[in-house]
Amino acid sequence: MSLYDRAADVTRFVYDRRIEGPPVLDLATHFPAAADFVAAWRHIRGEALGVAADLAQVPRFHELMPEQRSISANDRRDWRVFILKAYGVKVARNMARCPRLARLVEASPDVLSASLSFMAPRKHIPPHRGPFRGVLRFYLPLAMPRAADGRPAAVLKIAGRDYPLAEGQCLLWDDTYVHEVWNRSDELRTVLLLDVRRRGLPTDMALLSRLLIATVRAGMALRGVA
Repeated sequence: MSLYDRAADVTRFVYDRRIEGPPVLDLATHFPAAADFVAAWRHIRGEALGVAADLAQVPRFHELMPEQRSISANDRRDWRVFILKAYGVKVARNMARCPRLARLVEASPDVLSASLSFMAPRKHIPPHRGPFRGVLRFYLPLAMPRAADGRPAAVLKIAGRDYPLAEGQCLLWDDTYVHEVWNRSDELRTVLLLDVRRRGLPTDMALLSRLLIATVRAGMALRGVA
């Protein structure tokens, strides 16, 4: 087991003992700014499609985070991630390429990270868990392939339940629950992913979250994400 996996297990253990909650959370309570992103989803999609036009220049996820090779490079199909902000570290050149999205991110102090996720045709991201319950994941499909029956062909599965979201629909969820994703189509799937600060934490957990976020931010800066 790698050092990253050991640290993730310890972090999950601490948070799991102190924080309870369902896999999917109420947007109005936990991330009211979601409405602004949903209202602008077509504009965000236009910017994302502009990035996708030069997709070969967008790094694969495991090139950004080698620790995630097992879920990113598992089937030789690409999962590429265009990062605008990573735990507070802004990627200025990427923010400039997506000005409408960048303005929304800047106006939402609870948004710690923002990225566009491009999932290749037939790609499968296998079951895994995020390490940190102090943040929540916002998921907004921008370009969603359709199956022959008209339903979304790329499906997010969280804690054993499928969420086949269409373009412009969204979800706020706790990624420390086991989840996986399939793109069962021959087209690219594009979504907006945000990491959102979790509200209402106990004081000790809020302090620990600030420490962990600062640590991750420093690590991102050292890796040269910006």
